[in-house]
Amino acid sequence: KELYKIGPGPSSSHTLAPYRACMLYLENHKHIDHIVINLYGSLSMTGKGHYTDYIIKKAFDSIKCDVVFETDDWDESFCNGFYINGFDIDNKLIDKWTIFSVGGGSIEILEYSVDNHDVYKEQNMNEVLKYCEDNKCTLYDYVKVNEHDIDSYLNNVLTTMLESVDKGLNTKGLLPGKLKVERCAKSLYLKAKNIEDENEKIKLLQMAYAYAASEENACLNNVVTAPTLGACGVIASIMYYSYFDLKISRKKLIEALAVGGIFGNVVKQNATISGACGGCQAEIGVACAMGAGCISYLNDLNNDQIEYACEIAIEHHLGLTCDPVGGYVIIPCIERNAVATLRSYDSMLLAKYMSNIKQNLVSFDTVVKTMSYTGKKIAIELKETSLGGLAREVVI
Repeated sequence: KELYKIGPGPSSSHTLAPYRACMLYLENHKHIDHIVINLYGSLSMTGKGHYTDYIIKKAFDSIKCDVVFETDDWDESFCNGFYINGFDIDNKLIDKWTIFSVGGGSIEILEYSVDNHDVYKEQNMNEVLKYCEDNKCTLYDYVKVNEHDIDSYLNNVLTTMLESVDKGLNTKGLLPGKLKVERCAKSLYLKAKNIEDENEKIKLLQMAYAYAASEENACLNNVVTAPTLGACGVIASIMYYSYFDLKISRKKLIEALAVGGIFGNVVKQNATISGACGGCQAEIGVACAMGAGCISYLNDLNNDQIEYACEIAIEHHLGLTCDPVGGYVIIPCIERNAVATLRSYDSMLLAKYMSNIKQNLVSFDTVVKTMSYTGKKIAIELKETSLGGLAREVVI
């Protein structure tokens, strides 16, 4: 439940997390006259393109709120965050909160305990697989043991995913911001429907679905963190294609979402799903792995094969940088969602047949550990700051 969250785009770390923190601050402080927000890290450097100031002011509504994009170094322990300073009518500080935006819309607050629903005892994928082996159960069964009511929650998640794709496929116009990029999902979908080659049609349909959800995200509409909003198109596409084109039941899709979520949570626990901390490998790479997990479950692969597929998916995104042009989740983000969707299917297919040829020597946990190390080594210019990479080459 802490991994899959429904909320407004375009960025889970830049909009959803600040919005949640601000609403929580309001719940705990009833007599605030005005507020000052100081943004640091990528929240400061790409906050404008991600509408961070807009969502913060929307959260505080009628309360006067000044948002400051700080250029000084952030001296706190986590790479991405901000301060909330609430004042009374005499300009006296009532309370200061230090907020960490840790990825996927999740927050941690130094001065306040946030319940992040830590309900799983197992700490990594090897421990999860061991549990399943000892108890002779599927990965979905494992989730149900720990989150009994997960089906009803994931039913709402699935509905939002399907609605985001459907709305994206039926909307035209410009995406917000200075890039002036046209929505493409509808046109891509219409082209896919008219392709005679069945293999090409299937691939293009899936990419159109990924575009649709991602474009809804870019337009500040409701989507699902999977594991982040910037990577929301991958699993949304898989769910839409599976439900409407393959006619797979909602029950089976909900189970698949639970299975995919295990892998997202393992990465979140042992590395990061924040583009600001780990680069895009932490977002689209994890989304691809989660997608591979979903597809593998839908194709009735066993637990070890599912883990193999997810390992393949994330391994080949190692080192992927996060360099959004202009600070928007448009270029290269939307296109990456489409490509990663297909790579989720490829990972499942390879694991399905390679598992009968040889034992995989690299585990999912090994790749997650490597991803964590790699993320720390990626230059700050290439971690959602828009200071380098593609963002520097494409000038707007």
